Amino acid sequence: MSSAGAGKGGSPVGGQDAVRPKVTAVIPFYNDPYIGEAVESALAQRFEGLEVIVVDDGSTREAWRLDRYAGRIHVLGKANGGTASALNHGFRMARGEYVAWLSSDDRWLPGKLARQVEHMERTGSALSHTAFRTIDAAGVPGSKPVRLAFESRYDFYRSLLRSNAINGCTVMLRKSLFEQLGGFDEGAVFTHDYDLWVRAVLAGYPPTYLNEPLTEYRKHAGMGTVLHKGEAEAEFMATAAKYRGSLTRLLTALRPPAGRGR
Repeated sequence: MSSAGAGKGGSPVGGQDAVRPKVTAVIPFYNDPYIGEAVESALAQRFEGLEVIVVDDGSTREAWRLDRYAGRIHVLGKANGGTASALNHGFRMARGEYVAWLSSDDRWLPGKLARQVEHMERTGSALSHTAFRTIDAAGVPGSKPVRLAFESRYDFYRSLLRSNAINGCTVMLRKSLFEQLGGFDEGAVFTHDYDLWVRAVLAGYPPTYLNEPLTEYRKHAGMGTVLHKGEAEAEFMATAAKYRGSLTRLLTALRPPAGRGR
């Protein structure tokens, strides 16, 4: 695995002469005691050509947990601005051809990055996501993985009118697509991920799906979507409404023959 020394602040990571990594893992971090588990799972990928960036979004505690990884990861500090701003900062500084997001309370399973790169290069996709497993606060996995069951691209696009089926921490995308789309909307506190996926779809970059559980998604009482459930639901409704017309037009163009794709 390619690794480099830790850096602080807004200077580029790596030198101009450094070999470009294949994948950059970006972990946004704010006061999260689970951060060590996330970093360990990224480093355990043992993927040749991996860069790991932790974006410290103005933490006031728990940052000491990163000290043990000095020389193995980059740590970029910034003023607190929320997950979307942390992701944008990390992705923009990333040197990888592909970028992948890992929340600081989640974990990747071994081989996740290698399997996803292989899938994307085989399918020629610029954006992909995978099945995943849920874990509890103690890290104990649920009994069954979470898999998508859409019969067609039409059905998947139609689901975007009412929900976000893509787990952000399963996503990998080409950095060039991230740049083309202009990054995450930093004004969206809870729906920055959904917003980007919809913009990718509307720009002609359909996400491809790898039906393998390669991420462990932690559900716990301290999650923002739990603590702020009402606000998150309201923001989703507003974001979905913004794209309803465009998605509806796309669905009309893709509408399958009667009796199919329903």
